[in-house]
Amino acid sequence: MAAAVMVGRPRGTEDVLPAQSGRWQRAERIAREFAGRWGFGEIRTPTFEHTELIHRVGESTDVVQKETYDFADRGGRQLSLRPEGTAAVVRACLQGGLVAQGLPVKVYYLSMSAFRYERPEAGRLREHHQFGCETLGAPGPAADAELVSLLGDYLAAVGIHAAVAHVNSIGCQECRPRYREALRAYYGAHLAELCADCRRRLDQNPLRLLDCRVDRALALQAPRAVDFLCADCAAHHASLGRLLDAAGLAWEQDHLLVRGFDYYTRTVFEFVHGGLGAQSGLGGGGRYDRLVAELGGPDIPAAGFGLGLERLLLALEKEGQTGGDAPACSVLVAGDDVEQAFAMATALRRSGLQADFDPLGRSLKAQLRHASRLGARFVAILGAPDEAVVLRDMALRQQRPVQRDGLAAAVAEAAPLDGA
Repeated sequence: MAAAVMVGRPRGTEDVLPAQSGRWQRAERIAREFAGRWGFGEIRTPTFEHTELIHRVGESTDVVQKETYDFADRGGRQLSLRPEGTAAVVRACLQGGLVAQGLPVKVYYLSMSAFRYERPEAGRLREHHQFGCETLGAPGPAADAELVSLLGDYLAAVGIHAAVAHVNSIGCQECRPRYREALRAYYGAHLAELCADCRRRLDQNPLRLLDCRVDRALALQAPRAVDFLCADCAAHHASLGRLLDAAGLAWEQDHLLVRGFDYYTRTVFEFVHGGLGAQSGLGGGGRYDRLVAELGGPDIPAAGFGLGLERLLLALEKEGQTGGDAPACSVLVAGDDVEQAFAMATALRRSGLQADFDPLGRSLKAQLRHASRLGARFVAILGAPDEAVVLRDMALRQQRPVQRDGLAAAVAEAAPLDGA
């Protein structure tokens, strides 16, 4: 039974307890493996940045207008908790000199905390964690295709089979103004049917009207971005489709997809999972060819994606995937003498094994129950200091005597169970 506490966790946050952490560790391990396989190096940035940087994602976006955690520190500096990873990563790549060292720059971040003040719901928290990849300095659609295929292959590897890649192009600074005016004209004729948020967005950022859940019927009949693309953007989008087809990745053209930040240009994409309900997006991203220059760097293109790990784990539950990485304990050292058990556990740990002992000095029966709770494969039962150890295999329900100096080798050489 959970104990009463004086102060609980803040609304919109979650604790990850040891019984749940194996699922996180598995998702993180595979993410690290895939990012490295695709040639991305890890980057880590501060939890908070200057507000000026964070607001560059778009003053007209809901994230900036409603959701950022902005505050003044004790020195009067205006700071913000990061709501997403891209702006901070671009800043770090510029400040750290990576862009000057040669292009492209390919980096990833893992379990990066992101903060947004919004109504908490399943898989959507005020503090959540992201896995993301960013490529700076690659202008062609091959960089976009690489990111989409990486995210798609990663989702498949962790056990997500019901996610589909949705792809769109929202054009560039040359062709997007014509599309924005077409949207204003279309929605202006339906002004009375718009929700309050969409009436505000009509002048500030009409593309965001396509993402409104309230006015979905209107969005389905709205002008399509692909019909307004310039020749270069149209060629980029067509080439991206061919690259995704060549990679064998199933994808859909989604004319309503715009993503939530102002910095996107040309390609936008999102992996959608039907089991998540109205908030069906698992993760996605796109191209942001002007952001690096806007943050003070050279005028180079860039693209990236972000994936919410909480939403990923929720989607895995929907598909019946609840397993995680193996428990931490391979062998529990049990016995009447706590000092002996501690010494043996220390020796096993130093030999490279995952070992534990019972510091409470309980009965052997209680220590065996403790081993089961830890998920220990073996229990090493100590006798007198000069006697052999009884090595009990908890899975096979077998035991045998082993000399103390051969215990580490006996555990290490034990054949793993199928699926272990």
